[in-house]
Formats: sequence, structure tokens, C-alpha cells
Amino acid sequence: MSDTREQFRPTDHDNDHFLLTTVVGSYPKPEWHDHARDLHEAEDTGFDDDDWQEAKDDASRLITEEHERAGMDAVTDGEMRRNEMVEYFAHRIDGYEFNGRVKVWGHNYFDKPSVVEDVEYDESWLVEEFEFIDEVADAPVKVPITGPYTLASWSFNEAYDSEAELAYDLADLVNEEIEALVEAGARYIQIDEPALATTPDDHAIVGEALEHIVEDVPDEVRLGLHVCYGDYSRIYPEILEFPVEEFDLELANGDFEQIDVFKEPEFTKDLALGVVDVHDAEVESVEEIKDNIKKGLEVVPPERLTVSPDCGLKLLPREVAYEKMDNLTTAAREVEAELDAGEIDVPARE
Repeated sequence: MSDTREQFRPTDHDNDHFLLTTVVGSYPKPEWHDHARDLHEAEDTGFDDDDWQEAKDDASRLITEEHERAGMDAVTDGEMRRNEMVEYFAHRIDGYEFNGRVKVWGHNYFDKPSVVEDVEYDESWLVEEFEFIDEVADAPVKVPITGPYTLASWSFNEAYDSEAELAYDLADLVNEEIEALVEAGARYIQIDEPALATTPDDHAIVGEALEHIVEDVPDEVRLGLHVCYGDYSRIYPEILEFPVEEFDLELANGDFEQIDVFKEPEFTKDLALGVVDVHDAEVESVEEIKDNIKKGLEVVPPERLTVSPDCGLKLLPREVAYEKMDNLTTAAREVEAELDAGEIDVPARE
């Protein structure tokens, strides 16, 4: 697989070393965004479809620029147009229907869909979203997309003989969407498979689904896989066979207790290392984040290290999310300068 990292290095980058900084995807929505949604969903408010579209556009523009202000090398709009990572896509795939809201954690609910007939690609899922962000942003845009295994696992299956068969059909649809995104100009795509962390024995299904996804995707497109916190020893080293360039892993939340899992056998892919905890509203200092980044250098050399939050930031207060991102990019730039000066040992090279 080709090295796609250099295309994301800013033209005015100050250091010889380059630690690619990015976000995983979701981000807290402005409070007025939710008020606008409520107005749109209520009756007789006069807040019509055009007003709601303008509100979503404004939120997308605002958060994209917020990511750039924090210094991220690759940005998203914080998924301002998406309500939930499965529900959003299921509404756009033929073969799904909805039965009512299901409680998932705390006071959070989502409209868990059922697959009632063979799934088919009907309308584009993310192309308009990408094109809008790409027009707004000066930095490269990363596109997170929910993976087929999670789309299958977090739905009721009423049409297929097995969840695996459903996942493979969904993978073909994800491939179709990625081809459309690439045609629109996307060069950094992250496939989100949080369900793998809860059912690690199904890693072979995920691997096969990814083979469907990557078919005919050009070499210059950076494909990553995000896996939420779980027992990584149950999927490593098998995941090294997955046809992606980068693995995005949630390790800060577990105080990096599992970092050693990835040292033996050698980690042969790029590592997107979670260095701030998205479940903790306390903002890590720049020095703390630098120490976390250096843990990544125990696994991969700097030319294969991406620096990101553990997961989506959407459950944090917005000012906390921004401060975490701002400190993250500051820490990454300081580590780069220290690497340039030869002040940091890189165990992964030894």
C-alpha cells in the first residue's frame, strides 16, 4: 500500500518531522443547532426546510473553521448533519425500516433500524456533506463513514441468513459511496467500526468486508479504520492483514495499558494514536499530551504516527473539546521540533 501521508503536510509546516493531526469525527454541536432542529420538527413554527438547511450549513462552516483554528492538519465538520452513526446511514439505504427508539446508554437513545429486505444503494450519503466542507476548509478534509460490520451488527436483521452476509452486502454499498467521494475529491476516508470492539471474534468478517470496500479505490486515497476501546489483544495481530493504511485506536481512556499489545509482533501499519480522553472533561496539558505522543513512538516511527483524540468529541462541552484539540496540535508541533533537534529517542526504530 502506498504512503499517502505527505499530501496532508501543510505547505508552511515549520518542522522537518510531520505528525499528522486530525480528529476522529463527531464534535459537540452548537446549542443553537439543536434549537433550530427542534423548531424544524415542531408544527406551525414557520421554520421551514430552507431555514433548517441554512442552520446546518452554518454549523458545518463554524465547526470546520474551529478545527482549523485549533491547527488540525485534516479536518471534519464534526458531523453536524448527522444525528447518529447508524441511523443516519440507514435512512439512506434501501432495505431498512425503523420501529422506534432504543436506549443505548445513560439517557441516550437512537432509532435502531431493521433490515427487512436486501440492502441497496439508493442516494449518495456523504458527497454533498464533503463538497460543502471542502469548499469551506483550507485544510484537507477527512471523511468518517460508518463501516458495514457496525451497520449490520447494530441493526435488527430480518432479511439475511447471517449477519456476515448482510455485512458483505453493506460493504459493497460503502464501496460505492467511497467511489463517489473519491470522484468528488476526497483523499482521506476513515471507516468506523466500533462494533468490532464489542465482538472481537468477528474480526475475520470485518477483514472480508474491508476487502469489498477497498476494491478499485485509488492508491492515493488514505484509508483508515477506527476501532473503539476494547481488548485489542483479541484482534491483534490479525488486523494487520486488513487492507487499510492506518489504524485509529482508543488508548488514552485506558491509560495506555494496552500499548504493549502492538509491539510484538511489529506494528506494520500507520498508527493513529488517541492521546486525549474524550470521556473526561478535564483538559490534558500540553506536557501530558506530549508524553502520550511519545508512547506512540514506542510502536511506530514518527513518519507513521498520526495524533488524534481517542474517539469522537461530541459528548464533551464544546469549549473543552476545543481546548483538547488546541493542546493536542501544540503538543504535536513541539514533539516534531524536539525530534528535529534529536532530543527524543524513537524506540520503534531501535
